[in-house]
Amino acid sequence: MVFKRLKKALMGSSDNLVDDEYLEIDVNSEKRENKVVVKLFNLNDYEDSNQILNALREGYTIAVIDIRTLKKKDPIELKRAISKIKKTTDALEGTIAGFGENIVVVTPSFAKVEKHMPKAKPEDKRSLEDY
Repeated sequence: MVFKRLKKALMGSSDNLVDDEYLEIDVNSEKRENKVVVKLFNLNDYEDSNQILNALREGYTIAVIDIRTLKKKDPIELKRAISKIKKTTDALEGTIAGFGENIVVVTPSFAKVEKHMPKAKPEDKRSLEDY
């Protein structure tokens, strides 16, 4: 009752005001910024793996992990941390791959890491001097 009076006061004194007014909201117009983020991580100890896993669970993070420090400090802890990351990556249907000796890349399900290097095409044996 109070709201009707307030509404009439704000909109002007109109006796023909319809009480069944409604506001239509388009739920699809909600904009989300689901951008992919590439985050760099240093795996200094086993507990750092939790920070990496939290970022991966968000769903839009590609993790590039430097394992050099933990590899030098404690290889057993490194194996435990990588195993934990791998299990979570498999559960999220993502991909995990090593690059070189000290880098591991982990992607969510929408991205894939090609683990096998394509075979190089045989190079043309002619030198520049032959042209």
